[in-house]
Amino acid sequence: MSEDFGADILTVTDEDGQEHSFEVLDTVEYNDEQYFAVVPVGESEEEALQEDLNLVIMKITEEDGEEFLDIVDDDEEFYNIGEIFAQRLSDMYDVEIEE
Repeated sequence: MSEDFGADILTVTDEDGQEHSFEVLDTVEYNDEQYFAVVPVGESEEEALQEDLNLVIMKITEEDGEEFLDIVDDDEEFYNIGEIFAQRLSDMYDVEIEE
């Protein structure tokens, strides 16, 4: 029996109430924090194939006992976790890493 698994899609709502969908490429735990490497989901498959998708790194944060996803905006944290994802993703996918 063959099981067909689709992409892991994550939908987040921003501060303005707009929904944004991302495909989860990888997750990793680093310094007791959970991080996600995601790319925006295009309006259509054709559009996604034509775009040069940019990797977004998000992490789970907690505020007032509630968990939510936030973009990593600290430069050092972004660099460190970005290096981990770059290595992991280059092992999993055929990607070019820009310096």
